[in-house]
Amino acid sequence: MISLPSALLRLALASLLFVSSAGIAAKKKPSKAPRPAAKTLAVAAPVATLAGAAAYQKASASKAGPEQALSGVLEAIEANKLDLAIQRVEALLAAHPNFRLAHLIRGDLLTARARPLETFGNVPKTVPREKVEDLRTEALLRLRAFRDRPNGERVPRYILQMHSEQKHALVVDSRRSRLYVFENVGGRPHFVADYYVTLGKNGVEKTREGDQKTPIGVYHVTANLPRQKLTDFYGAGAFPINYPNAWDKSLGRNGHGIWLHGTPSDTYSRPPRASDGCIVLANADLEAVGRSVQIGLTPVIIADSIDWTDAAALDADRKGLADTFEAWRAAWEKRDSDRYLSHYAPRFSSGDQNLAEWSAHKRTVNASKEWIKVGVSRVAMLQDPREKFVVVSFDQDYRSNNLSNVMRKRQYWVKTDGRWRILYEGGA
Repeated sequence: MISLPSALLRLALASLLFVSSAGIAAKKKPSKAPRPAAKTLAVAAPVATLAGAAAYQKASASKAGPEQALSGVLEAIEANKLDLAIQRVEALLAAHPNFRLAHLIRGDLLTARARPLETFGNVPKTVPREKVEDLRTEALLRLRAFRDRPNGERVPRYILQMHSEQKHALVVDSRRSRLYVFENVGGRPHFVADYYVTLGKNGVEKTREGDQKTPIGVYHVTANLPRQKLTDFYGAGAFPINYPNAWDKSLGRNGHGIWLHGTPSDTYSRPPRASDGCIVLANADLEAVGRSVQIGLTPVIIADSIDWTDAAALDADRKGLADTFEAWRAAWEKRDSDRYLSHYAPRFSSGDQNLAEWSAHKRTVNASKEWIKVGVSRVAMLQDPREKFVVVSFDQDYRSNNLSNVMRKRQYWVKTDGRWRILYEGGA
């Protein structure tokens, strides 16, 4: 009998129970109670000794991805099948040989054959403890995300509507170090895949250059930088986003160079908090995400913790704003300045104009028109995770008796006193 109590088993239990560890709080409770774990582990009889089994597990580990493979390792530990756990972690390493977390778990499993483990990451004292803690935190985050993946009933509250040309949206949950990919199905988000990510060393809510934080907000991909144009540090490539956006600039936030990018060739993944503010994925994951990215179109919504809801609630939110948006358009087209301006919030701004200046200008312009026609199309509605306003982007086709203009426009709508009003308006 070989006992494997202490930290490695507790790691498995913490993942199953979504228990907070290393300062990471689990916000949601599991929908199903986990099965009880064994208190001690014994060396199991050799499992899957046929040569073909190892090759099959290697292929399975490569296809399934690291979270599913790690979960399989811990399931084997829970079932007192240490040999199977070792076999599975070796298959994982065969598929991802530079995956440091898997190396650490393999070392613990081999050590457990000789003596009980005292702690997770039973490495020499010469190895910095913070590196081991980084790997432990990565393990918890990966396994927690794998055990609590979104289903068809849960959607992020932020994607109210995508327009027809936006094929996908990316949503980042900073507390879970997770990036979720959603497909546009009739304007509504449909979960496709999710990936572990590394974020800023100092957390989120970037405000200034060099603070090593990842911004919170609604952004979009602005470019595709291929591997050939970058150093090895950025791995498979990079996708810059438009930080700082118009809202960030209005608040005096600065900085630049926030990218989604890969990892160096000798590194599978980085610790959860290790970048200078960028969103970092394993190279294979970046390549997978990259197939969903459209330059200038794909939204990237970065949240502290994703606010999940159901499709019915999301549709109700969307309809309420869509009805008000249409009322704004109709009032403008009718040259009803009072009703049109009633849709603007007291804190409204556009460029260097406040609400009073904007109102005076619009009243003068509307009074000079004999007729106005306003068409809108390709409407997208995305909620800012922190400020709670909704970014509404659309193509505007404005025509009047003396002017015609087509432009891409962006508005920020905020709900105050039960009413949607415009906080900001400008070109997109």
